Amino acid sequence: MKSAGLGLAIALVSFGAGLAFAQSAAQTGRTPQFENTDVKVWKSVIAPNNPLPLHRHEHPRVLIALKGGTMDIREEDGRSDVQKWEDGRAYWLPANPPGTRHQDINTGAAPIEVIVVELKGVS
Repeated sequence: MKSAGLGLAIALVSFGAGLAFAQSAAQTGRTPQFENTDVKVWKSVIAPNNPLPLHRHEHPRVLIALKGGTMDIREEDGRSDVQKWEDGRAYWLPANPPGTRHQDINTGAAPIEVIVVELKGVS
């Protein structure tokens, strides 16, 4: 009986270690959180040097940095706005100018994780 219990314990420890590794190997992407007629909320994870695809924001938004870092917001025309986001801080980002798109590029060594609250009724 003891060997079965030990085997189960080893299996659980191995599973936990594998889960921790999978969680630490963050992938760039967005995860929807909530949406109604007033707001759209999502979580974004941006891995180092693995930008989000070109996109735009029709509405202003509040960004809350869960895990901050240095983000290069690069416009399609090559212009760049480098921003430093601190853990636990909130930031205001305006709507994008008409006809523009940008990529979010994490220039640091660790993933950046943010919650974004887009205000649909504001332009």
